[in-house]
Amino acid sequence: MTVSRIRQGGWSGKGFPGTLIEPIDWLSETIFSILLFLTFTLAFRMINTYSAAPQPVSSELVNELIITALGAVLAWGAIDGIMFALFSVFERGERHRLLRDIQTAPTRQQALEAIAEDMDYLLEPITGEAERMELYGHILIHLQDSKPRKIGLKFEDLTMALGHVLVAVLAVIPSVLPFLVFRNDPDLAIRVSIVISFLVLFLAGSRWGAYTGASPWKTGLLLTVVAAVLLLIAIPLGG
Repeated sequence: MTVSRIRQGGWSGKGFPGTLIEPIDWLSETIFSILLFLTFTLAFRMINTYSAAPQPVSSELVNELIITALGAVLAWGAIDGIMFALFSVFERGERHRLLRDIQTAPTRQQALEAIAEDMDYLLEPITGEAERMELYGHILIHLQDSKPRKIGLKFEDLTMALGHVLVAVLAVIPSVLPFLVFRNDPDLAIRVSIVISFLVLFLAGSRWGAYTGASPWKTGLLLTVVAAVLLLIAIPLGG
């Protein structure tokens, strides 16, 4: 799901798919897709390894596994993209409400209070009250005669929704490649796919660390460990 749409320092996210969605959304979509794909492959591997009577892994069974996993990833990307588009509409609705509250406020002080209610949580930790009131005054002057924009669904919302779907699918392609390379050895393909999936998680965590100003390798390692623990908890509970 969407984490944030605010650009920060670090990785700029330019280029595909950074042109479609924000960097933090790209990273979170990648992580969630890999986790979902790993839920299938790792669960299959564990169940087959630790069952009372392990059976040889057939190509037909693995093909069915991959199709199911890819279908789940695609569905996840579509759901996340649709929710992103809806939340974009909701955000514009919130901005429309703020503009309406400012323009219909009976007094200047009440208009400033409406602005403060919306922005204090962001500015209070880094500014003094006098500075905020001065800024809110400038915002009030700017918004008093502004006309509200349309709230409905925009083309940009649809392209960003499509971006979520594309990132979700692209994120798991490295994990799918072993099943093409080692098509004659399905068991090896699953093991290699799992290793690659965790490697992609580490790389995504490293990117996340660089984006937020944290240690890239520590963030990557932490994400990988946390993901492994979460999967070990989720798989026995049914995924």
